[in-house]
Amino acid sequence: MQFDNETQRQLITEAVGGNADALSKLLERHAQALRQALSADNTWLSHLELADVIQVTYLEAFLHIRRFDPQRSDSFESWLLKIARNNLRDMQRELAAAKRPPPDKRVTLDFGQSCAVLIGTLTGASGTPSRAAAAKEARELLSRALEKLPENYRAVVQLYDLEGCPAVEVAEKLDRSVGAVYMLRARAHDRLRAILGTESKFFSRGA
Repeated sequence: MQFDNETQRQLITEAVGGNADALSKLLERHAQALRQALSADNTWLSHLELADVIQVTYLEAFLHIRRFDPQRSDSFESWLLKIARNNLRDMQRELAAAKRPPPDKRVTLDFGQSCAVLIGTLTGASGTPSRAAAAKEARELLSRALEKLPENYRAVVQLYDLEGCPAVEVAEKLDRSVGAVYMLRARAHDRLRAILGTESKFFSRGA
């Protein structure tokens, strides 16, 4: 799809204003350039499919387009590429972190504990969750937050963080690469942090 700079500026203005069709046209216009730029750096291809990177990048574009400055239409392509590279960076970081603890040392938690631990990780709450409140409130808090996530993000958090499934198993269940699981999880955690904020006040601050 080809269009002139004025048309692009107009589409960006409409997209930032919430017009999904305008954003779809912009993504289609820049798809080839994005693929070429990502393909030029293929160090991650053993862990992740290009299609996974593109899909998550587009989803993030829909989630964050309102933050884009319409006066910078010439940088829309750079903005997309930055999102994609952030996805790759976080995927590589998560893969590296996953290799550090031996898989057989992973602690098995019940669902209530998993909710509380995840909330603590996302919000930076110190100490331990109040025992009386943790099971009930953690479930309610996570349930509300998870409902606001895109489906793929929610599925990864549910399987990996809450049910304790290994990344390989999550990848098989979702028909994704392991790298995609870690990329989706990183983005899901970002969204959950924004949603949760400081709501998890039932966490005790003591030792």
